[in-house]
Amino acid sequence: MATAYTTIRLTVEAGLARLRLARTEQRNAITPIMMAELADAFERLGRDSSVRALVLRGSGGWFSAGGDFETMADMPPPPPAGQADPLVAGYRQFGDAMERLDSLPFATIAVVEGAAVGGGFGMACACDIVILSAAARFGIPEPRAGFIPSQILPYLVRRLGEGTVRDLAVTGRVIDAGEAFRRGLGSYLCVDAESVERTLAGVLADIGKQEPDALAAVKRLVLACRSGHDRQVMDEAAATLAGLLRRPQAREGMAAFKARRAPPWVAGLGGSGDDA
Repeated sequence: MATAYTTIRLTVEAGLARLRLARTEQRNAITPIMMAELADAFERLGRDSSVRALVLRGSGGWFSAGGDFETMADMPPPPPAGQADPLVAGYRQFGDAMERLDSLPFATIAVVEGAAVGGGFGMACACDIVILSAAARFGIPEPRAGFIPSQILPYLVRRLGEGTVRDLAVTGRVIDAGEAFRRGLGSYLCVDAESVERTLAGVLADIGKQEPDALAAVKRLVLACRSGHDRQVMDEAAATLAGLLRRPQAREGMAAFKARRAPPWVAGLGGSGDDA
């Protein structure tokens, strides 16, 4: 299944969604149209019970150059006094896309090849797993141009910590793949394109062994830990565990584990298809 968009490419095959940012000539810079398409794509994927993993990538050797300066400069005039600025809702739309990506009920993998700055940096930080190519670069260049990266800051701070984000924000410096990996952004650091694809295949094979409802539940609870009190999270986790254990999938999973055989939900994700 492929969905028609103008700035991104999205396909779903055999439980695997592949989404590529597709403004190659503009280094996948993010426009209002791309923000809307990303929000729509993540919302659609969140409702698709067949999806077990999402692979998010750029194209043309770039992940994303962040906000598109040309479209940002083409803005409506300031509103009359006392009226809401129409720019606010437009940029908040990208925050909606970030929230949807962050909360998807299946595994999300960012494959970062080349620069991921601004919004691209944020999308990588909102994914469960980040595979870094040796050419990956990250930064927050917006203050140098007189504005800020507004909608990605929570995801950067949660992934990298306040100290690292303060460093990058006040200096504007760009970090390479090695430093990003050391600071906890990347799950895997790959020396070349072949290593990237081999690592991705291994990660997808691991995800394909997970029971989908259990994966969704544990991911939801992990995300709840950052905002909920420990007791509330543990109460919800106990109730969720009891519900999962009472399903036939848990009985089958434990029996398969003891017998050292694969449970019925193990699948090769993505079939024979290539990237979107």
